[in-house]
This record gives sequence, structure tokens and C-alpha cells, in this order.
Amino acid sequence: MVEAIPRAVCRRRIGHHAEYRVWEMIRMWEECVVGGQVELFVAYAGSGDLPWLLVIHGGPDWDHSYLREPLAKMIGTHRLLLPDLRGCGRSARGLPLVNYHPDAVVDDLLTILDSFDGATADVLGFSYGGLLAQRLAITAPLRIRRMIIASSSVLPVPADSYQNWPERALACAPEREVWASPSAPEAERTRAAAFAGARANIWRSEALPEYRRRVGAVRFSADWDRARRAGALPSARIDNPLRRLSETGIPTLLLHGRYDMAFPATLAEQTAGLLPNAEAVVLDNAGHMAHIDQPDR
Repeated sequence: MVEAIPRAVCRRRIGHHAEYRVWEMIRMWEECVVGGQVELFVAYAGSGDLPWLLVIHGGPDWDHSYLREPLAKMIGTHRLLLPDLRGCGRSARGLPLVNYHPDAVVDDLLTILDSFDGATADVLGFSYGGLLAQRLAITAPLRIRRMIIASSSVLPVPADSYQNWPERALACAPEREVWASPSAPEAERTRAAAFAGARANIWRSEALPEYRRRVGAVRFSADWDRARRAGALPSARIDNPLRRLSETGIPTLLLHGRYDMAFPATLAEQTAGLLPNAEAVVLDNAGHMAHIDQPDR
């Protein structure tokens, strides 16, 4: 079941280009709630018989909104589906800990595709969402035409990946301090960590204001972190990923920023050499949030 949510009322001032652009961006998105095992909030855009692009956000205690741009530029070639995962944003929250499981998210994503009559879709998984995209691919390979694993990895991240990069340790320290502090309310700690991690997520100083603008609009939660802290959250990684993803035959793009401080870019390049149906594109002058560092690319 898809339940429509009234479109936001927007104002614009004639002659103010920036405000007009914001109004145009809001106007192109529709929003709804999909009913399944839990209620799932979905933003969608585009029309006609164009292929669907299902976008799986990361975090996972973020929402989808920080990925709307520049993906909105794809309207005209795709219809876009950007859900908030269970426990995130405006989807169902406060569930029992057992409900926070990667396989439950896969079921949710298939429910969303069914609700929008999406027999098949292109899929983009960002960061943690890239791990979920891989689980979706091996669970329902016939539902995916093509897949993008963005700022994520197929191969496990070696413990010594960043030992020769002292700048990374400095950039990541402020976020680690936030997570180590038990004083802040849980959702506020997630938000504070996102702001503190600006230099770890963004490579180009010029892109920092845009990163902070998007983080400021995210509806943060702490449901998944609560499950992690309780030891109730299993890994989202799939076993034998190279073999199992190869068996799906799904064409896969590994899209990465050269200076990603969460998942090493070298893993994308290694994977492309080992996975027959994959290719890697590594963007220079880009970090983990490569879509903010290099939106046109």
C-alpha cells in the first residue's frame, strides 16, 4: 500500500534565483509511506516508463535526503526511489532490537519495488547502503538490472588499511570523540558525530559548507546504533562476495573517492580486477562523500 503525503507548500520570490531553485527541487519530489512489515517513508521522482533507480542510503542512522543531489539530475533518464531505511528518518522507528537486521532491510526494499510496480530496477547503494545493495543482489538478482556500489566495498577492509596515513587519524579524531561520549542524547550524538566528521567525509575544503548544509537537514536517529551497542546487529557483509556477486551476473560499477577515509579506494580497484562483471571509477579530489566533493562527475 502506498499512502500519499501532501506535498509541502513552497514559497518563492521572483528575482531570487537561489530560492527559485530550491522551490524547483522540492516540487520535483513526491513523498509517500509504503506499508509492509513496517511503515517506510519514500521520496520518489520522475514519470513514464523510464527505469527505476533505487537508492539505498548509508549511516545507517541517517535518512536519504543527503543523496537527493546530484541524483535529481537523473530525472529524465530514470525514475528515482529514495527510501528511509527502517529505524531511520521518517520510516518506522523505536522497533524491538531484533528488527534491525540487514535481511529485514532487503525485504523492505523488495516491498518498495513491488509497491511501485518495479519489476526490475537499477540500484545504487551508498556506504553502508552499498553492503545492503550486495545483499539485495544475491537475494533477488532478477530484480536488479545494474548496480552501483558507491563509497563502500565488496572486500573486507583490512585492519591496517590506513596505518600509513596520519592525516586520516587527525581528520577522524573529532568524530571518534563524539562517539566515545555517553552524555549526549542518542540521536543528537549521531548528528554531532556527522558534523564532527566533516573533514573525514569531505576532501575539498570548498565543499565543506555544502556538506554541513545537508547534514543540517538530515533527520538523524540512533536505532541501528542502539542495536549495535547491544550486540544485536549482525554484519551486513555477505559471505564469499566475489563468487556470489559474480554468479548474479549483474553489471556493477564501483564508484569511489580517491581519499575515502571509511573504505579504501584501493579495494574498489582490487575488486574490479577480481569480479568479472565489475568496473571501478575512482574520482580524484574526492573523499567518502564523493557526490558532494565532485557532483558533476
